[in-house]
Amino acid sequence: MTRSKLSWDRPKSPCGQAAEGGSRQRSPLLRTVACVLALLFVASAAAQAQQPFVTDDADVTLKGKFHFEFSNELDSLQRDAFPNRKQNTAHFELDYGLINGVEIGVAVPLLSIFNDSGTNLRNVTGIGDMNLSVKYNFRKEHENSRVPALTLAFNFEVPTGDVRRQLGSGVADFYLNGIVQKSLNQTTKLRLNSGILFSGIESTGAIGIKSRGTVYTAGGSLVRQFTPKLQLGVELTGAMTTEFQLGKGQLQTLVGGNYLLRDNLSFDFAILSGKYAASPRAGVQLGVSIDF
Repeated sequence: MTRSKLSWDRPKSPCGQAAEGGSRQRSPLLRTVACVLALLFVASAAAQAQQPFVTDDADVTLKGKFHFEFSNELDSLQRDAFPNRKQNTAHFELDYGLINGVEIGVAVPLLSIFNDSGTNLRNVTGIGDMNLSVKYNFRKEHENSRVPALTLAFNFEVPTGDVRRQLGSGVADFYLNGIVQKSLNQTTKLRLNSGILFSGIESTGAIGIKSRGTVYTAGGSLVRQFTPKLQLGVELTGAMTTEFQLGKGQLQTLVGGNYLLRDNLSFDFAILSGKYAASPRAGVQLGVSIDF
């Protein structure tokens, strides 16, 4: 599953062509990093993303616009993950407004898994499973209406990561997520998600439920805008297999937010804590979200 977006309102932001302009002698990773740095100096229309929260928002990219997110999350893993000790996930996501109310996207993680020094296992770094997504906002929230905004998102995860190095699941994932979003007042939004992984494996590297089959997911976030530039929020997310075994599931809390650096650029940050084997024990996340 892809890491989702966090939005206040949104159009979106630049990256694809910036990377193509680099020297052919540069590695793909260096071109990507150069692209991210270049994006920090580009201005365009206004908006912010649902990042750093896992709970997705109901908003979609405007027709003909792009939205780019980059985040880096460093996690300390649960004891059950031994000999894996830590995981770093650099996450790249690009979304495009295909038509009014419909967004398509692609996301790729760059994973680094660090193993216990007392074992003979080497640390590994590489590309994880690529995620393709379609998001349809079929009901917008209207002023003076009690009906929330409603959105459906479908994700297809392609097994591009190396299974032998724990970078990929080795199978394709099919995931459907329902999104409800409601403004409680002018500064506070509540978002609720409920999803089903119909087939595949719900994991990213060493994190996630590794058993194959149906997985149920749920989450909620409460986000408040404190100033025109700063918003903060909290969330609780979880996942469970059809056996409903808590010990093999996920439960994670996150506190974080966004700070607007420019009208089209936000700095995203979060700290998180998890329970049960499939969740990280603790982590920190930093990133940027850009509209263009």
